[in-house]
Amino acid sequence: MIDAEYRNNTKPATAGPTSGGAVHAVTVRDLTRTFGDFVAVDKVSFDVRKGEIFGFLGANGAGKTTTIKMLTGLLAPSAGSGTVDGLDIVRQRLAIRSRIGYMSQRFSLYDDLKVEENLFFFGGIYGLTRSQVADRVDELEAVLNLSTIRRRGTASLPPGYKQRLALACAILHRPPILFLDEPTGAVDPIARRYFWDLISTLAGGGTTVFVTTHYMDEAEYCHRLSIMYAGRIVEIDSPSNIKKKYNMTSVEDVFIHLVDR
Repeated sequence: MIDAEYRNNTKPATAGPTSGGAVHAVTVRDLTRTFGDFVAVDKVSFDVRKGEIFGFLGANGAGKTTTIKMLTGLLAPSAGSGTVDGLDIVRQRLAIRSRIGYMSQRFSLYDDLKVEENLFFFGGIYGLTRSQVADRVDELEAVLNLSTIRRRGTASLPPGYKQRLALACAILHRPPILFLDEPTGAVDPIARRYFWDLISTLAGGGTTVFVTTHYMDEAEYCHRLSIMYAGRIVEIDSPSNIKKKYNMTSVEDVFIHLVDR
């Protein structure tokens, strides 16, 4: 879902010359963010391919959320460079916001609105007409199953349905890139599995998904993983290659090994 900072200067996503035939949806080179003397992100470099589910792992304070905020235009880098859908993260921060969908760690929909009212409100923020939002919600019914809750108050929804609603609001405008910051942190295992089925469906349709998670079993669903520690990337590869490299049977074992080391 979009945070308060996203509620201005957003327009529906449209294809443009910056999309071109580029292979990468996200490119980052020596990206750095400091807060006074504290280095939250320390010269991070990586690429994310179009249509890829890219997992960003790390303990609390590792720099994951700070990195996402720089990529989504919410926070200016202290140094380094990067692009999102071909747009510069320093010079084109506002333009980036119309090209992405974003769900933050904190549920940021309006609890005092009904489900349908939230959908129309955020669709309007993205520049969609009521007719366009209605058509898009009908399209999303097949995968999100919102019909039974459309007239319910948002505050009354179980956590799993709140996450479905947040995802629906984030993809109303068909963004080519979706940023999910710990999207399953407050839901049960069944809801988590359902949510990852949705993520796979989106990626299968060509959407690039950049996701952070604390659940190591979820990391297995990603095409590639980046493991962050103390602001730096300490490993990046596919789950199978990472496990093979360290001769371990789970991503969790590799993660603990790298962090302890």
